[in-house]
Amino acid sequence: MRLTFWHLFTPSVTLQYPDEKWELPPGARAQLFNNFDDCIGCGFCAKVCPVDCIYIETVKVGPGEDLGKTTTGNPKRLHTLRFDIDMAKCCYCNLCTIPCPTECLQMTPKYENSVYDRANLLYHFSTYSAEEAARIRAEAAKREAEEAEKRKAAAAARAAAAKAAPKAAAAKAAPVKSAPVAQEPAPEPAE
Repeated sequence: MRLTFWHLFTPSVTLQYPDEKWELPPGARAQLFNNFDDCIGCGFCAKVCPVDCIYIETVKVGPGEDLGKTTTGNPKRLHTLRFDIDMAKCCYCNLCTIPCPTECLQMTPKYENSVYDRANLLYHFSTYSAEEAARIRAEAAKREAEEAEKRKAAAAARAAAAKAAPKAAAAKAAPVKSAPVAQEPAPEPAE
């Protein structure tokens, strides 16, 4: 009974929680955030993620297109059409932030991820609209088809040259036929 009364009059640890939040210690792991303006779409974060909670879709920049540079000076060479993080799958290991060359992916101090619908834990960071993404994909497919056609034509030209090379080499190696030289009869031996 004494223990019950002691807990009744002791202040609760969580009394200040909704009104006041504790400051997280340095190095605490919480929700991920991607500064998309600095993202170059390299995909290192998705490759190192042990639970595959980062989804990235990129398309190469076309000739003459300039996406600019990041704040660290790295040039952007890829359209990052999709950059999603599923925080429902994230294990908060912080491995994805380490290999990021532009340091755009980082942990935030937000640690409350209570939602009513699991779909609300899928965060979209890409700034491309669905129409823009479809247009960029179509342009990239067209460029790729043109490049494949050029490679096919170049391969056919190389094959034709390789086929013609043995004939040319055989023509060079063949002896040259010249006009027959009239031979004088051999002198008769003296008796």
